[in-house]
Amino acid sequence: MQIRSTLNKMELTALLHKQKSAFKKNPPNIKMRLDSLKKLSDLVDQYKEELMEAVNNDFGLRAKEETLFLEIFPLQDEIRHAMKNLRTWTKRRYVQGAWFLLPSSAYYQYQALGSVGIMGAWNYQVLLTLSPLVDALAAGNHAILKPSEIAPASAEVIQKMINSNFPEEYIHCVTGDSELAQDFSSLPFDHLFFTGSTRIGKKIMAAAAPKLTPVTLELGGKSPAIIHNSYSVKRAAKRIMAGKLFNCGQTCVAPDYVIMSSELNAEFEEEVQKAVEKFYPDISENKQYSRIINSDHLERLRGLLKDAENKGAKIIELSNAEVNKPDFMAPKLVFNASMEMELMQEEIFGPILPVLNLESVEEAIEYINDKPKPLALYYFDNKKSRINRLLKNTLSGGVTINDTIYHLAQHNLPFGGVGDSGIGHYHGFDGFKTFSKKRAVMHQKNFAVSDFLHPPFTDLKKKLIRFMGKITKV
Repeated sequence: MQIRSTLNKMELTALLHKQKSAFKKNPPNIKMRLDSLKKLSDLVDQYKEELMEAVNNDFGLRAKEETLFLEIFPLQDEIRHAMKNLRTWTKRRYVQGAWFLLPSSAYYQYQALGSVGIMGAWNYQVLLTLSPLVDALAAGNHAILKPSEIAPASAEVIQKMINSNFPEEYIHCVTGDSELAQDFSSLPFDHLFFTGSTRIGKKIMAAAAPKLTPVTLELGGKSPAIIHNSYSVKRAAKRIMAGKLFNCGQTCVAPDYVIMSSELNAEFEEEVQKAVEKFYPDISENKQYSRIINSDHLERLRGLLKDAENKGAKIIELSNAEVNKPDFMAPKLVFNASMEMELMQEEIFGPILPVLNLESVEEAIEYINDKPKPLALYYFDNKKSRINRLLKNTLSGGVTINDTIYHLAQHNLPFGGVGDSGIGHYHGFDGFKTFSKKRAVMHQKNFAVSDFLHPPFTDLKKKLIRFMGKITKV
């Protein structure tokens, strides 16, 4: 299915100008923000079945339950959280003022930026397009959405849902190919939010740079899962495979590879096999096991496997299914993984799980620190001292201890990468802040100490300034 571009560059520019003009005339107040969030929630519920069917069509197969659990439910819960906390988030916050500027008061308040651009991602089109919109609306902005063209069916439903129910000068959705995406990212938005790969993220940042458009980049990377020898291999294998196989591995925070001692290999293989059989019996015909998004991505995954095998990897099939379907790939374990292999150099984004054998937590820390910083890090261990050592000596976008992926569902935690895995955060209050300006305000009184420090600097003023310098010295 080929997605058509709904606007050209000139029309996009005119749309953005229209939104900015409307914002200047009437920035959304608290009531309008709450009404808009409630309306968005109602629309998601109204279009729920259509959205789930569209996602299923985009992938060729994705269970409605998976879309409900991983997209619709988190989105609705995020809207609920924003509406519950919005009045608190928008309150003016007073801070202690500088003593030499007494009797002034000082405070800050969060103000909307204007019109923002949001570029969604195909792997979770509904959540990753509309979740940033929740934050943008809560912060009081107008917004233009650009869903991913790789998932055209869900993009068109989102477009219909938004454009049929909101005025275009407030919220509007455009669809189109990579050329439109390039035009979109070069517009002078007041903020640009992108979710996608690191490779495309660099292009988005370059396109935004000439206009000095601030960007939030939610990218990906190779998120490791580390298993300590003392931890239950059975429990770790089950939780790692659950996180890995949601959406057939096409999840930005999916465990990308496992680090563990070689002595755990046999047990890990056995437990992973059991977990896959339990999660997805008769996997080739199982209607709850998602398909790969398109043939290009499937061929890329097959290429990674072939390269690994040619370089000495041992590939373990986790299913007896020998299926040559255009969109199907059964889960696989890869032992003897090494850095020379392409699957250890790029994000996999599929149901392939390499195992890297390192014999200690220290080795694992050293290995992770030598690589680009991951979006997520997973560690399976019950000993607090080792957990704290790992947290202290590594850096990643987020961490889940003794499970995978679910840290992103914590509304009071920021979600975002670091380094190659992204710039900026969203979700909850952090998302509200991303789409706001934290504006500093000082309110001076009629009588102020600073009035006595203006030029000309008389001898008395010089003495006073020197005295101030002495008493502020640490």
